[in-house]
Order: sequence, then C-alpha cells, then structure tokens
Amino acid sequence: MSQHGSERRPLPPRESTGRARVDASRKRRLAAGAALAAAVLVTASGCADNAFTRLGMPEPASKEAPTILHLWQGQWITAFAVGALVWGLILWCCFAYRRKRHGIEVPPQTRYNMPLELLYTGIPLIMVGVIFYFTAKSETKLLQVNDQQYTSINVVGRQWSWTFNYNYDAALDNGNGGPATTNPSYKDAGTAYDIGTPGQIPTLYLPVNEEVKFTLTSPDVIHSFWIPNFLFKLDVVPGRVNMYEVTPDRIGTYIGECAELCGVEHSRMLFNVKVVSQADYEAHIKSLQAQDQGGTLVTGCGTNTALTGTDLTTTGDGIRCVVGPMTSVSGKNAVGGDAS
Repeated sequence: MSQHGSERRPLPPRESTGRARVDASRKRRLAAGAALAAAVLVTASGCADNAFTRLGMPEPASKEAPTILHLWQGQWITAFAVGALVWGLILWCCFAYRRKRHGIEVPPQTRYNMPLELLYTGIPLIMVGVIFYFTAKSETKLLQVNDQQYTSINVVGRQWSWTFNYNYDAALDNGNGGPATTNPSYKDAGTAYDIGTPGQIPTLYLPVNEEVKFTLTSPDVIHSFWIPNFLFKLDVVPGRVNMYEVTPDRIGTYIGECAELCGVEHSRMLFNVKVVSQADYEAHIKSLQAQDQGGTLVTGCGTNTALTGTDLTTTGDGIRCVVGPMTSVSGKNAVGGDAS
C-alpha cells in the first residue's frame, strides 16, 4: 500500500439498531394512515346513498342523468388506472434502480427506445379516442329532441333572473298563447308564465315521469341553464335556440342556477325546481292563469327572417334566432317559423 493514503479504510459500524427502529416506526405510521383512509372510504361509501360511488356528482333526479353519471364514473376509473400504473412504475424504478449505499457506478444511459416510445404515444391516443367516442355518443343521445312530449317550457335567461313560459308549444300552435290544439293532455290548460328577480327567485314546476322539452333563449348575454341534480346544463345564447329534453323521475325540490358568468348579479341568478305529480303540475298552471299570468312573455327571439327590433314578444320581431348546431333538429324556431 502507498504511504499517501490510497489504502481502503474500514468504514465505521452502522447504527443498525436505531435505523431499524426508525424504519419500523415509519411502517407503523404508513399502516395507520392506510387503515384510516380505508375506514374513511368505507364510511363514505355507506352514507348518503352511494355518495362515494357518485364521485362528487349530485344525486340523479332524471332518467337521463345516469348517462352522464356513468360517463363520469368511467372517466374516473380510467384516471385511477392510469394513476396506479404511473405510481407503480415510479415506485418500481425507485427500488429497482436505486443507487447502492457504497456504489459509485452510473447505470447504462439509453438515448431512445423506439418500441417504448411508440407504446407510450399510442396508448394515450387510444385512450383519448375511446373517451371521445363515449362522450360523443352520450352527448348525441342527450341532445336528441323528438317533439313527441306533452310538456314544453321556454326558459328565458336574462340579466339577472329567469322567465318560464309553460306549454310553450301551445303558443306556437296558434301564435296567441291560447290552449294547445294538438295536445290532448293539456288542451284545457293553455299557456302560463312565471318570472323572477334577483331578489325573488322563481320556481320552475315540472311533472314527474313526463318528458319535458326545454327551449332556451336569451335577449341579452350568454347564460347557462343548470339543474345540478339532472346532471346536465346547456348554454342560453342570444340569437340561438338551444333545446333538449329531460324526464324528471323523482318528486322533490331542487336548486337551479346560471352556470355562465353573465354580469355583476350572476351569483343571484338562481331558481328553484319542484318536481310534482301531474295533477299538481296542472294545478300550478291554472293558479298562474288565475293570477293573470296566462300566455307567454318575451322570448328574446324573432323569426329566422326578422331583423333585429325592439318588440321581443312571442309573435313579434326580435333578435334573429336559429336552432343551435348542437341540437341537430329541424322544425319550429322560437316563434313557430321553419328552422330547418
């Protein structure tokens, strides 16, 4: 050996006992944390009527809502699977390629691996394609409008509250807001409206287990008609008629709100939703008529050929409106004209 100190010197003894105690304590803390997390998950899954499996979604209250819920759950399952794979690979790399305590060697460096790069490029593309397919399929199903329902409501979003024109298709049938002539269930009910203010929010009545068509219009800015328990919302766009159908299947009172930042009073643009029996729904229409709230109020839309004007009544000129591109339907526009 050289006198310049090149000989290998003995290493000091390791404090194995102390380190073992620290490792044991860390394992106990991890085990306790895992047990606590499992207890929280079990407790959460057993309360609030499968609130855990809904993954933050409100309790569904319409026949169409499970379509959105299943799409949401499927995307979360995909996210969890990807997360588990990534976390597993990270942990595996941490243990499999960790540096030895006294090692100084550098592992082999790889510039590229073509099969691996194709793999982690192709798999995400396939995943995005599958998610897109199911999203487009669900969206197409939810936006189908068959015009066979007996209940139609025009929802007018305005700064900063809502107007609900009940039996809206009846107003389109004769242009005068009279009773419907093609609807045997409501031929005597006629039309009615309810209107709210930021200080006195309106209540939207819906019949249970009856398909309802919403026709959404706006005379000013973009709003968004959202009933959280229906798990669906749709923009209310000036100059455009957006429509969708929903079938409430659970009697109760729910909240609704505008989901689009529409101005200074946006946060007060609220409404209530009451899903009631058929008899109670018809009674509500008659009570509105008894309060001189028969007929329809402004919709914010004129005919497709009308120029912009100041008369925004149902039969008058107004903002030129067309059926929204998301609906893919032909037929009446906001005032009964041809929107094909």
